[in-house]
Amino acid sequence: MQDRLKSQGRTRWRRFAAMMVPATAAAGAILFGMSTGAIASDITVSGQTFKIGADRLEGDGFKQYGGIVREKGKDGKAGQVHPIALSEISSAELYSLCQSVRADLPGLPVVLTINAGEGKEPARAKDLLIAMDSLDGNATFTNIKIGRDATDLNPTAQAGSFGQNSDHVTITNLKQVSRYTTAATFNLVGLRLKVNVGDDAKGKECF
Repeated sequence: MQDRLKSQGRTRWRRFAAMMVPATAAAGAILFGMSTGAIASDITVSGQTFKIGADRLEGDGFKQYGGIVREKGKDGKAGQVHPIALSEISSAELYSLCQSVRADLPGLPVVLTINAGEGKEPARAKDLLIAMDSLDGNATFTNIKIGRDATDLNPTAQAGSFGQNSDHVTITNLKQVSRYTTAATFNLVGLRLKVNVGDDAKGKECF
């Protein structure tokens, strides 16, 4: 079993989802200092999630561990904190990439969609960092190591927390709910952006 995991790990992604962040995360046990966290303390999130889908993701240099993001507070108060799973990918290719965010106005649904990489050339990202609530799909890992201390993957993570990494990951039928994404470069081949309003917004989210 150990030899097989070292060579190639295949599993439904949902089996990993429960292990990305410790069970105590909901109680705030992993709220380590953001000033030294993987996401800088001066970055705040909107509090709204967005969806990312792709037919296939090919990624080199995959790492995953727990983290947090924080909303901007009001009237000088601290904003709400969200435990998340952080994924780092050194180099990623995304085939038939879709991103959607829903921002309803009073009585008027609005969905912004972005599509790219739908032809032979995929969308490409370097030094990709994703803060996510959930991810579904079929995943194949090459040379996976599960249960590592997160600080061995990123020195700013919390010591003793769960981490895993692999040389390469392939995810098909990717469906991801995210709160924050950053990349050193993001090449969106065949980019199409559209604001869908009212009846046109129905069924326009990625999934």
